[in-house]
Amino acid sequence: MSSSAEKCPVDHGALAASADKCPVDHTSRSSWASLLPPHDSNPSPRPNGAPAHLPLVREISSIPKVDGGNWVYPSQAQFYSAMARKNHNPQASDMKVIVPIHNAVNERAWAEVMKWEAGQGGDKCGGVRLVSFKGRPQDLSPRARWRSLIGYSPPFDRHDWVIDRCGTRVRYIIDFYTGHTGGSPSGNLSFYLDARPALDNWDGVRMRVERFCERWIGRSWSSPVPPEHTTSRS
Repeated sequence: MSSSAEKCPVDHGALAASADKCPVDHTSRSSWASLLPPHDSNPSPRPNGAPAHLPLVREISSIPKVDGGNWVYPSQAQFYSAMARKNHNPQASDMKVIVPIHNAVNERAWAEVMKWEAGQGGDKCGGVRLVSFKGRPQDLSPRARWRSLIGYSPPFDRHDWVIDRCGTRVRYIIDFYTGHTGGSPSGNLSFYLDARPALDNWDGVRMRVERFCERWIGRSWSSPVPPEHTTSRS
């Protein structure tokens, strides 16, 4: 397995040249690894590659690429090797948990983006496609910063995804939050994704204003009107 095939992705400068990357920037691998129970803080010697028993099977995502086909998620072996190169002390036993989480959460992220893109005209040219992505786990978005100031927990990760809609590029900000779960910390995880267009161009501003009007102004206009008062005559 070549080193380039193990990236998922590490080198974003080679984004267009590699077909093996997945739509998550794993410069934030430590953020995802933190969702799992803690292990011994003394790391074992680093292997040159992933353990032989880790599967090499990769899952094809539902997220279309600009140059055709769909993005492909990393195998357990690739995920392990990539984390090891970044000195995140991966545990082979965790890969069967964290890789499905990784895939499912990003499918959900794409679904949230598609909710915004509904009715925007992407179907005229074969559908919206993902152009590029960047992990920014250390950069709080303005909305996440505001929520943190009023007492909410900050997101554990952030990604910026750029989509192509018939030649129009729109950047989306996706904040990843852990949800509230009952039972022990080792129980099922839940996530809350806050996806929305960035306010760095007119198209993003327009979409956000339209969503605000639909959600709040439209709700007021659509409120049921009480029946008119009538008087009876005897």
